[in-house]
Amino acid sequence: MQKILLLNGGKCFGSSKGQLNQTLHDIAKKTLVSLGKEVRECQIDKGYVPSEQVENFLWADAVIWQMPGWWMGEPWIVKKYIDEVFTEGGGRFLTSDGRHRVDPAHGYGTGGLLKDKSYMFSVTWNAPIEAFTEKGEFFEEQGVDGVYFHLHKAMQFVGMKALPTYICNDVIKNPKVDEFISGYESHLKKIFG
Repeated sequence: MQKILLLNGGKCFGSSKGQLNQTLHDIAKKTLVSLGKEVRECQIDKGYVPSEQVENFLWADAVIWQMPGWWMGEPWIVKKYIDEVFTEGGGRFLTSDGRHRVDPAHGYGTGGLLKDKSYMFSVTWNAPIEAFTEKGEFFEEQGVDGVYFHLHKAMQFVGMKALPTYICNDVIKNPKVDEFISGYESHLKKIFG
């Protein structure tokens, strides 16, 4: 049975109540359980024990990060979670940074031990998809994965492989929650079905 760790990085802050990210987190859990997957979850903002989260990463075949896009990236609670849990994971997540004494200029980022695991980002943004993909728009055609390049590299540093990202756009100015939900269900079934 495939084992999936669901991490909800939504947060009640300012005008955001974290409801859409909670809804998508719940949809992921429901959909994956219906597909026969074993699921564990963490609501990051409610607190966690880093050593327990290390065990969850070691247990999981795949990790799904659910989070809003705030100020061009993940909320601080997600970064804090990564810093605490990956540091606690130490020698269980990676052997070293991957470089060798013989040639210390090469091989950086190849010491990860979680090579049999994958990860997926599910993100919510107020920006329209065109802001990520069209010439002359804000993100300069980098796409959502270009915006999350640093986070992809953090996951790859410990050896994990990327699954296709899911993004909900225009979540404040033009929310289409029913479409977000059905699109996410389809995305999960395609990847994990």
